[in-house]
Amino acid sequence: MVNREFKGEEAGMRILVSGAGVAGLSAGIDLARAGHTVEIVERAGHLRINGSPIDVRGDSVGVVERMGLLDEVTGRSITMTEGAKFVDDNGDVIAPQPMSETNDSDDDIEIPREDLMRVLRKALPEEAQLRFEDSVRTLTDDGDQVTVVFESGREGRYDLVVGADGAHSNVRRQAFGPEREFSRHLGLYVAIGAAPEEAAPENTAHSVHILNLPGRMACIGRYRDQALAIFTFRSEEIEYDHHDLAAQKRILTDFYGEDRQWRIPQLLSAAQADPELYFDAIAQIHMPTWHRGRVVLIGDAAHCATPMAGRGTSLALTGAWLLTEALTRHDGDHTAAFTEYERRQRPYSDKAQESANGGADLMVPATWEDIERRNARLLPAR
Repeated sequence: MVNREFKGEEAGMRILVSGAGVAGLSAGIDLARAGHTVEIVERAGHLRINGSPIDVRGDSVGVVERMGLLDEVTGRSITMTEGAKFVDDNGDVIAPQPMSETNDSDDDIEIPREDLMRVLRKALPEEAQLRFEDSVRTLTDDGDQVTVVFESGREGRYDLVVGADGAHSNVRRQAFGPEREFSRHLGLYVAIGAAPEEAAPENTAHSVHILNLPGRMACIGRYRDQALAIFTFRSEEIEYDHHDLAAQKRILTDFYGEDRQWRIPQLLSAAQADPELYFDAIAQIHMPTWHRGRVVLIGDAAHCATPMAGRGTSLALTGAWLLTEALTRHDGDHTAAFTEYERRQRPYSDKAQESANGGADLMVPATWEDIERRNARLLPAR
């Protein structure tokens, strides 16, 4: 089905999308509906659905509506009626994190990551082919097309390549240069793992309880019948292979293995047992341009704002939509389309990256004194 939002009459292009996260699936939906032949490759063997609930905010709510998915998304939304709570060693609440500090408007939607991914996967048109367990090994842009050699040994030629493969984007590395040229470490790392023994089956709201130690945070996040063990800690950059799960778990143990407060031992044990543990630096991606030749970046690959901003999903949705809209408007002139897409998307990404500033001081204070000052600021006046 061609989306009536896109009215271009040009012959559709053959487009490769690298990455099947929110950005990649959204691009696949939008581009295929606009009449292009789309192939999506994903390094993992399945959709990556692990992680904490995510937000659809601001203009991205309208994008979801124009995609025809708003009813499905809102129907799977969860509520966070109490906001996050900071607790002491006994689990007693000592300070709140008001919802007003995290939401943009009453129209914002919070949804489990796995639910949004499944909605997008279901909406992917037949014209968009999704391949798992494959990724880009090399790409060569000769001006007319891009030749891609995949890790599987396959080779293909495409009119455009869309890098939607996250903050550690392989497409970005191939087309623009090493990650270190664009990554800006914010001094934090985060780990998120399933904690089924902490789940409350009767729970229908999303709740978050946070214990702070100097430079470290441990958290239980609950929604529906699910629970997550979440850790965030301060650190300079750590050298490790971000595909090496065992190495990531060792780092997590190095920072929390001696902590016996509250539920930390149980949460750490749950995280260590999770084969899908998410672990990464909290780092932003800053680039002077998101396109080069016939290659363009969207989502975290172009402008990761970090989870501290809470806007990665929204940026992925708007970026895929604006890119598709620009390609349609410019009738196959990819250079003009990429320029327009970037001009319209960059204000959103700049705002999101700016919003992450100060998040570490709120969520992961560096000292006991900083923790006490934060708690005092959040407590209502008496």
